[in-house]
Amino acid sequence: MTWQAWFTLAVALASLVCLAKDWLAPSNVMMGAAITLLLAGVITPTETFEGFGNPAPMTVAALYVLARGAEKTGLLQPVLERLLGKGGRGRWAMAKLLVPAAGASAFLNNTPIVAMLIPQVLRWCDKTRESAARYLMPLSFAVILGGVTTTIGTSTNLVVSGMLEKAGHAPLGLFEITPAGLPIAIVGLLTLVLTVPWLQPDRQAARHHFAGGSREFTVSMKVVAGGPLDGKSVEEAGLRNLQGVFLAGIERDGELIAPVAPERRLRGGDRLSFVGRADTVVDLQARRGLESAEAPHMSQLNTVRHRFYEAVIGVASPLLGKTLKDLDFRARFQAAVIAIHRAGQPIHDKLGQVSLKPGDTLILLADPDFRERWRDRGDFLMVSPMGGTPPAVTRKAWIVGIVGLLIVVVAGAGVMPILQASLIGAVALVACRVLTSTEARDSIDLDTIIVIAASFALGTAMEKSGLAERAAELVIGASGHGSVHGALLGIVVATVILTEMITNNAAAALVFPIAFASAQQLHVDPRPFVIAVAIAASNSFLTPIGYQTNTMVYGPGGYRFGDYIRVGFPLTLVTIAATVFAVLWAWGT
Repeated sequence: MTWQAWFTLAVALASLVCLAKDWLAPSNVMMGAAITLLLAGVITPTETFEGFGNPAPMTVAALYVLARGAEKTGLLQPVLERLLGKGGRGRWAMAKLLVPAAGASAFLNNTPIVAMLIPQVLRWCDKTRESAARYLMPLSFAVILGGVTTTIGTSTNLVVSGMLEKAGHAPLGLFEITPAGLPIAIVGLLTLVLTVPWLQPDRQAARHHFAGGSREFTVSMKVVAGGPLDGKSVEEAGLRNLQGVFLAGIERDGELIAPVAPERRLRGGDRLSFVGRADTVVDLQARRGLESAEAPHMSQLNTVRHRFYEAVIGVASPLLGKTLKDLDFRARFQAAVIAIHRAGQPIHDKLGQVSLKPGDTLILLADPDFRERWRDRGDFLMVSPMGGTPPAVTRKAWIVGIVGLLIVVVAGAGVMPILQASLIGAVALVACRVLTSTEARDSIDLDTIIVIAASFALGTAMEKSGLAERAAELVIGASGHGSVHGALLGIVVATVILTEMITNNAAAALVFPIAFASAQQLHVDPRPFVIAVAIAASNSFLTPIGYQTNTMVYGPGGYRFGDYIRVGFPLTLVTIAATVFAVLWAWGT
């Protein structure tokens, strides 16, 4: 290989490590890789930034606006209320939830779909006394499966379409991916309905109507000096057999006392760490003789008017790796953190000293406008009021429905390219005052847009340097010397592994040039190969951080990391096999 190929390989591997380790935001990693390749002379300035002129990023941005309109107006709420409200439990109820969610995600961004449905599913599980863990992870997987049935179903499909167009081929049609994506989605949904009741343990995760065995939050309280608990033993203070919460430790003069004996005497200024249900943790704030360790911050908030929220930390959040103290959280967000939940890992440190990780769920005390201020920012993947209800259906929900339908009809019939149809739809929502211009702007995930645009530069470098051609030779050689079936299987498996380690768009960008070169060396149409890459890059089911909807349900579902492997592994095997067979069948390759 040339030095350019070796250098590109080194940049690609370095990017892979940075993304897998969450050292930097994905947009920083991909843009840094593009600039590094530019400075080394591997690609030209035009090639470095040509992704920003490709239709894919702008199409994704326009579709974010459409999805925000659907979320704001509660477009899907009446459908789910009717389906879930008609009774049924177990597999039947799961099917009634998953099928329409997957159908909606074929045309709308799946992140707002999941954000819209999580509160409704939790409320329904409260009423039926079902475990929300049986429904939230399948909900995330279902919208992922639905997203691979159309070209606009997920940003990854649009990335692949844009790269295909850049390579001199026609972009993907709206329903071109459907002959392969729809069978895969059907098989995947059937697998979920059949296996989840067996594989997923009950983990009661409703946020404020908990029963035993629920997910645990950690909160720090202080013993009020001279108060009614100062000088009393733990048992005398009534902190020994609390329902739904337990005293995990006492910090005194910089030393941690754990476990805590019932005869241990409390002193004013002691910091007590409690672990328990969200509702009980919140109720501790009103217990006489105790005050929140965050009281200096909370006292600045009008607690009569303010309310509690849950906020989930995503994999691309700028808060990752930082502590609440580092962030000056109260001043930055006008909110006080009173508890942190980390699935399967009770937190005993001071809240201000806890380094935030993907999937962490924070209980916040904030003003009523907190959700509107931060819901569309990159800091939190999801913000939901505790005890809140799904967004009310507005009179303008029908406008969003019509606009979405027109985009599908116009683009599907070939009357207008997907980009133009999506942009007109986004402008129409603002013109009809479904969204304000600020809401439309804030709905766009700039991190994703930059990742998409920058990924084109890495793909160009792999192709131009000869690295993609060399990798394709290795794939073909390892798959039986010229076997189309083996090469396709190898590409699908490699993409699935990568998408669990890094973002789905970055995985598609890395594998696309290899898949394209493999098809050329095998003298077959590259379209089925790159469509297989698009499908495989989206189907992330093994970790809570491989896909952002998986992270969104991690905290609210009370899941543990191993739950994703338990439920997702058979689904991954099924979708890998289905992808290879469906692509080969649909295109007769």
